[in-house]
Amino acid sequence: MKTRSWTRVSRIAIPALLLVALAACSSGPVRRVSEPAARLQQLTVNVDGSWTAQVRLENYSSIPMRFERFDLVLEAGGQEAGALRASPALDIGPESADVVEARLVPAAAAKLAAADALAAGRSLPYSLTGTVVATPDESSKSRDFDIERNSALSPAPGLPGVLR
Repeated sequence: MKTRSWTRVSRIAIPALLLVALAACSSGPVRRVSEPAARLQQLTVNVDGSWTAQVRLENYSSIPMRFERFDLVLEAGGQEAGALRASPALDIGPESADVVEARLVPAAAAKLAAADALAAGRSLPYSLTGTVVATPDESSKSRDFDIERNSALSPAPGLPGVLR
């Protein structure tokens, strides 16, 4: 008698559990929008004294994002260098990154700090503060993300005037 009631319960319980499991899977992947990041990948001191900065934009979201623009203040060697601005209108996939070039004419004190680091073969500390404007995939509204990054660049061997 016990075997028969267990069989009847299992005929109902097992399909019910399978339906619950299938329903849980049907919701799809989680769509998470995370704060993006920006950092310097490379800084090149040009012959005319200007700098070309390769700004790496990092999308930590689980969905693609369109990076509309950025406005970042660069400080190099403890000295304010100037503003890095660009409007790349660049689509970056989920959990991916891409690089955008921005040029600036640095302030004299920052120019000296970079020249000193290159001549001595030592690293150059830098900070980026400002805003990155990005639009999450399938959204018509862009969002402003605050950026605050402290790091350092080192001279690239064999590439004069390049810090990575």
